[in-house]
Amino acid sequence: MKRDSLFYQIREGIYDTCYIMVQEIKNEFRDEGLLIFCVLVPLFYPLLYSWIYNNEVVREVPVAIVDMSHSQASRQFIRMVDGSPDVKVAYYCNSLDEAKELTGKQQVKGTLFFPFDYEKRLNRGEQATVSVYCDMSLMLTYKAIYQTSQAVASKINSEIQIAKSNGFTNRDDEITTKPLDFDEVPIFNTTVGYGNAILPGVIILILQQTLLLGIGLSAGTAREKNRFQNLVPIEKHYNGIYRIIFGKSLAYFSLYMVMAAYITLCVPRMFHFVSLVTAQSLIGLMVPYLLAVIFFGLTLSCLVRYRENVMLLVVFTSVPLLFMTGISWPQSDMPWFWQSVAYLFPSTFGIRGFLRISSMGATLQDISAEYQALWIQVLVYFFTACLTFRYQILLSHKRARARLAQMKRNRLTPSLQECSESPSPRQ
Repeated sequence: MKRDSLFYQIREGIYDTCYIMVQEIKNEFRDEGLLIFCVLVPLFYPLLYSWIYNNEVVREVPVAIVDMSHSQASRQFIRMVDGSPDVKVAYYCNSLDEAKELTGKQQVKGTLFFPFDYEKRLNRGEQATVSVYCDMSLMLTYKAIYQTSQAVASKINSEIQIAKSNGFTNRDDEITTKPLDFDEVPIFNTTVGYGNAILPGVIILILQQTLLLGIGLSAGTAREKNRFQNLVPIEKHYNGIYRIIFGKSLAYFSLYMVMAAYITLCVPRMFHFVSLVTAQSLIGLMVPYLLAVIFFGLTLSCLVRYRENVMLLVVFTSVPLLFMTGISWPQSDMPWFWQSVAYLFPSTFGIRGFLRISSMGATLQDISAEYQALWIQVLVYFFTACLTFRYQILLSHKRARARLAQMKRNRLTPSLQECSESPSPRQ
């Protein structure tokens, strides 16, 4: 078969692509670092997060009671607070200073203070006050204490208004106490669980960060094994940009499609989290997401000189990337600069899309904006990866020619010295 024929070129290209893919897969399982971050971390790290958030809602938040009233009305309020599932009365204190000391020791998360004239003001028809002191360092505990106290106060207010009303029926009493009522109907995340809100974002970010770690470690290993720190080795199989890109990409893509299926389908069901994903929507989202991350990682691999650098970089960026996705803080309230930076990372669109698929049962049509953005990133980062590896190939060839020229000079130098030292025929 002629070497310049099209069929021969295609066959050699496919063979070289498969060769590079096999070499990358072998490196993944030979290298302990790659094995840990590309296999073990995606397997066990989501289990840790799911286990932590498995309770979903904060329950039995400990509070202290400072009851200066010592009345029937204050004891009724305390019993109703203690009877709620979200708050637990843990201590009775004689002063606010004692309760403040318990809060400082983190033995309680808040304090309910009843003044001396609490019951007296209620009996007089005057406004009584219950002071709620909360530790604001953790918003979930504050929310539990505040909402429970508010609900108990609202119920006691209704009872007082009913006692003073002149309604003939219970319905008249309800209208008197609540002339305007409302119904709270959760549409999505009906459990109101923190795990269902945060876990989809975390597991998608784990896929990106571990994949970037794997690509970066592989690049660092390639440079360390090469005596001249070339990213692309001088071999006949690596003589082509596309075969290098596709070979490396297929190795990581085949592994991480399995990891993505495990993380997105198995882990939520193991811990009974809400999961409304379908096979069509999940595959449609994961394919461009993983490709965008892979090409993004290959683009950044040219910056990796040592294996330790990529570990520091990925660890440093994990928390900011989670914030910039908008699942813990609305992205519209972020500065415009950080909103722009967030659009550079595939995790931003991957997390948004998967959250809607998992928690809302969205289809690919419903997440068309995120879906299209990921495919745009695939094209852009594929182009940048090609430019990166073209530069690395040219740099490797340049260094190879320079070494060859140096070797030739080193061989010619001794011969020239021998010629200069040999006696002339006239002598």
